[in-house]
Amino acid sequence: MYIAHSHVLLDACCVLNFCASGKLLDILKSISAEVVVTTVVQERELKTLQRLQDEENEGAIQFETAIAQGLLTVVDFESEEKVESFVNYAAILGDDGESATCAIAVHRGWAIATDDKRAIAFFQQSAPYLQVLSTLDIIRYWSQETGVNSSVLRDVLNAIRVKGRYLPDKNHSLRTWWSAASTDVDQ
Repeated sequence: MYIAHSHVLLDACCVLNFCASGKLLDILKSISAEVVVTTVVQERELKTLQRLQDEENEGAIQFETAIAQGLLTVVDFESEEKVESFVNYAAILGDDGESATCAIAVHRGWAIATDDKRAIAFFQQSAPYLQVLSTLDIIRYWSQETGVNSSVLRDVLNAIRVKGRYLPDKNHSLRTWWSAASTDVDQ
């Protein structure tokens, strides 16, 4: 996975999926760019993670640890222009997390990682020059770069499916890979 930008801005859905995997820190370490979340995503997703049952509070701990270790940087708007874009995008997208992520990515020229179809379509239309990644792009890259064995990968994908409540869209370019890796029992 080539990342054409200096930074990758994670949307909330990707943060939740990586936390659900139980491998957030390992995944972040494998990404060859600065990994960033917005303050909006940090505040809302951390609260979501903390409200979940004990087992999933591990996600909140991983999230806080990633920030403390500098694997994940938190950024805010820092200009009226970005705030104005955020407000405009929120009116279109109807979600503050995705709108904040899109506003900062567009103004700073950063890649975005999201699984939200509406945000992807909006981002590709409004900033087609910026790279859009997905949970599967990053998980596949992490598994290949770090040599994750197939049973660990299967467990990670199943944890994302169950705890993250994520299933790739039927048209996702990595859907076949996801299906094969999720059911591979003997490699």
